[in-house]
Amino acid sequence: MTKGKVFLVGAGPSDVGLLTLKARRLLETADVILYDSLVGDGVLGLIPPGKRLINVGKRAGHAHMSQEEINRTILEEAQKGIKVLRLKGGDPFMFGRGGEELELLCEHGIPFEIVPGVTSAVAVPAYAGIPVTHRDFCSSVHIITGHLKDDDKPRIDYGSLVKLNGTLVFLMGIGALKPICEGLLLAGMDPEMPAAVLEKGTTSEQRRVVSTLKGLPGEAEKQAVKTPAIIIVGKVCSLNEKFHWAEDRPLGGARVIVTRPRELASRLSERLSEAGAEVLEIPAIQTAAVKDNDRLADALERLGEYGWLVFTSQAGVEVFFDALKQSRKDIRALAGKKFAAIGSATAKAIEERGIFVDLVPETYDAAHLGETLARAAKSDGKLLIPRARIGSGELTEALDRAGIEYDDIPVYDTLYRNDGILNLNEILKSKKVDFVAFTSASTVKGFAAAAGDADFSKITAVCIGRQTAEAAAQLGMKAQVSDEITIESLALKIIELHQQAKAR
Repeated sequence: MTKGKVFLVGAGPSDVGLLTLKARRLLETADVILYDSLVGDGVLGLIPPGKRLINVGKRAGHAHMSQEEINRTILEEAQKGIKVLRLKGGDPFMFGRGGEELELLCEHGIPFEIVPGVTSAVAVPAYAGIPVTHRDFCSSVHIITGHLKDDDKPRIDYGSLVKLNGTLVFLMGIGALKPICEGLLLAGMDPEMPAAVLEKGTTSEQRRVVSTLKGLPGEAEKQAVKTPAIIIVGKVCSLNEKFHWAEDRPLGGARVIVTRPRELASRLSERLSEAGAEVLEIPAIQTAAVKDNDRLADALERLGEYGWLVFTSQAGVEVFFDALKQSRKDIRALAGKKFAAIGSATAKAIEERGIFVDLVPETYDAAHLGETLARAAKSDGKLLIPRARIGSGELTEALDRAGIEYDDIPVYDTLYRNDGILNLNEILKSKKVDFVAFTSASTVKGFAAAAGDADFSKITAVCIGRQTAEAAAQLGMKAQVSDEITIESLALKIIELHQQAKAR
């Protein structure tokens, strides 16, 4: 049987920005991905549609598969001669049972690679403003599993840990918080030693409960701390008030869903992430070029008739230039043409093709594009408008009033579906979502189709443009509109709303 290859990959603690470049590349190229419950939603959102996925998650005693079944499944997939990605939260060798998963592969001669991940033992304290080492406080850090054995007692040599005088980090130990603290106290650790429980670290819901070793169990119970969480004990915990930073960012503590098509989402997602948001990319629409598009093919043969090419989206630009190439024409065929774009993003897409845009309306919408063209294009010949099959009538209505001749040709369809791994309905029902960013009415419609029976009245929709906001409001969402019809303005509006919410 042909041998495949296994990649044992650490996904980091949750923040998608902590995923390594190699791990992200493997998400694109793997044939099958086995993932667990501690992989962050943002990381899962990067998995391309169409990948074969196997959920092998385990959390708090509930498992989709036993460890033995996981080991066997990895082997069986590799024996199919394919590239297998085993995606694990944190680092695969930091109490991640990665070594156990490799044992069976070694027995059967299956090749593998290890891709280390950022471990929560260091990253989660860092996001809480706690350095695990500091020469004024300690000279060592010790990472211990707090996972309970069958007799409900963690097997820990507390006496040795106390003598080390270092920072102690307990992973998977929240269920054993009380016996861990009691064990350290009985071994002679100072009851007033600073200690903390850090919940959901590196996510928008991260919390830090800081107390003393003696008081930590009661404080954690009072604040209803839940998994995933880590325990950290040591003098460095006292630095959290001075060094905290994650929640201080403009969008610290905010979770934002970005609904743009996958190929267009990166700019907005990066801007929001830079401001501190946890971003989930859940594309609400996809675009697909019209197949066997005879009307477009005919227009390309008659390019000489057109004085203007008018684009209303980046997708339209992409499809048009692809068709131009397929017809064995290049940029020289567009000599003398004038170009109009509905907004700055569409203009940028045209300029990336080596063409400067002649007209962009002051207000980026179909009505203003039509009105501006009606004034500028009266004596320049016919207009070619390659755009979505369902395009706004406001553009052509303005041209009709001005008596301007045009060919309005559908070049792509907008499909309302989400082929990604993230279940939008489940996320809206079970997780905190602060804002949903919409860049068009079609993304609102696609979002609604994927959201199922979720309660839209709880959603704050931050929208580009009046029509987008109206579509969101009609569904019962709390609609807000960016000051300008740009991605930057949309991001600034989300920051403004989040700051207002924090101030209340």
